[in-house]
Amino acid sequence: MRAVFVGSPGSGKGTQARQLQDRLGVTHISTGDMLRTAIAKGTSLGRKVAPLLAAGQLVSDELVNELVAELFRSPNRPERFVMDGYPRTAAQAAALDALLNELGLPLDAVINFQIDEEMVLRRLIGRTGRGRDDDAESTVQNRLTVYRETSRDLLTYYRRQGLLHDVAAADSVENLYKKIVKILQPKTV
Repeated sequence: MRAVFVGSPGSGKGTQARQLQDRLGVTHISTGDMLRTAIAKGTSLGRKVAPLLAAGQLVSDELVNELVAELFRSPNRPERFVMDGYPRTAAQAAALDALLNELGLPLDAVINFQIDEEMVLRRLIGRTGRGRDDDAESTVQNRLTVYRETSRDLLTYYRRQGLLHDVAAADSVENLYKKIVKILQPKTV
């Protein structure tokens, strides 16, 4: 199984990706976690992206594509994975497809987590102080604006490929997990 989770910040993509990792052994790839680790370690990339993430802005396609390509070109690349937080733009999606097709690892599905923005605000602002500096209300509002502006073309890109599956992300963690597994079931082996 090779899938991408798409949705606004706070829609539950990371929670569900961790569920798949824990229950099915699928590798959870979070570019947000990878970038936050680079910031914490003070790497060159981390220093470049820290002010962008703090302001709720997207990291350039070039930098994030490079980060993902490095992972997939490594000797221990994942064969079964779920991407969480990448791609965020149609250009990133095209770059990911090119990379995965080159490596013989095409995507099986893209899950679109649909959720009301008011619920997202309640979720994200509620987790401030639990390790996420980018969950202040003004930053969350900016992240949602950026998502709205970039997601339309991204969703169209995947819909045209017949890969996109919409799920109502306001459901309970367990019910949402069951819906996702049902969509991915033929690809889980």
